[in-house]
Amino acid sequence: MAYQSPLLELRGSIAAPDGHPEAGVPWHWGDPFAEQRTASRGAAVVDRSHRELIAVTGEERLSWLHLVISQHMTELPEGAATEALVLDSQGRVETHMAVAQTDATVWLDTDPGPQVTSALPSGGKQTLLQYLEAMKFWSKVDIRDVTADFALLTVLGPEAERVLSTVDVQLTRDVVSLPGGGFARRMPWPGKSSVDLVVPRAELDGWWRKVTDAGARPVGSWAFDALRVESLHARIGVDTDDRTIPHEVNWIGSAAHVAKGCYRGQETVSKVHNVGRPPRNMVLLHLDGSPEISPETGDPVVLGERTVGRVGSVVQHHELGPIALALVKRSTPVGSELLAGAADRQVQAAIDPDSVPAEGAAPGREAAQRLRG
Repeated sequence: MAYQSPLLELRGSIAAPDGHPEAGVPWHWGDPFAEQRTASRGAAVVDRSHRELIAVTGEERLSWLHLVISQHMTELPEGAATEALVLDSQGRVETHMAVAQTDATVWLDTDPGPQVTSALPSGGKQTLLQYLEAMKFWSKVDIRDVTADFALLTVLGPEAERVLSTVDVQLTRDVVSLPGGGFARRMPWPGKSSVDLVVPRAELDGWWRKVTDAGARPVGSWAFDALRVESLHARIGVDTDDRTIPHEVNWIGSAAHVAKGCYRGQETVSKVHNVGRPPRNMVLLHLDGSPEISPETGDPVVLGERTVGRVGSVVQHHELGPIALALVKRSTPVGSELLAGAADRQVQAAIDPDSVPAEGAAPGREAAQRLRG
């Protein structure tokens, strides 16, 4: 049975359309544009209780995770937060995780239903939990799915930490434990100020009321997604496809470490970083809002007669209007006139030049040129 948040029963909450990636939690609370403005300028809280959560404990948790996921983990301090990926053997992104360490536990939370390729010779897809269990071998770790025990809320906006301080959540470091279980975690996205609250699932409604009584406005996943897109943060399966590598979606450094070895897909990560260029870049598209149509996830981005990319997240932003994330070929000219969408929902689109990543130096290529003199 599909997940349905208890907060959908509260007055004013509007559920997402069927098949929406944020199904199961409130999509908005009656005024999505006002909700976005509050999330950008004040304090707002969004229900993200459909996310899945895994807890990893044991004396070898950091050294073991260091070998299994893409982030450098051996020296992750208590009270620290980061992000990480699971890649396939070709370096293609399969799962993105937000990571926190507190109370001798590493917490991994993901979008619902993460699927990764099995490490067994037969291959095939399996859940993230099954994959981690299969990679455990003799390591002294314990891996538990704690989704049924904990739920996630996110407090957004420049007033987020002030509101949380009134309910006795003091962020003295990036991750702090909460009384009664769970933790609070600073996040670098969406927007300029964001704090995740991982709370006991049985107390989800109580925490929601506590935070809203303290001054945070209820907002839906629409507002969260609009700010996420503005922040150029990809969502697995929406802004990525089965060919996406971390370099294409801004996850080098933040979620994938280029210097450490051992994890699956590391060869691709290192090679593209050192001597290559990603074939595509994730960019922000400004869409023509005059037609009463809009592209959908997976639709093509077209330049002239050529398909040069695919559409990812499509949102209506309170200031920017209709915008989308898209993976486009790196050679696509920034000022070109593009079309986004399938034939019956095709609109004009333009790349936001500020969203195009800078062409950084390739360390391996530069070193080879120096050797050649």
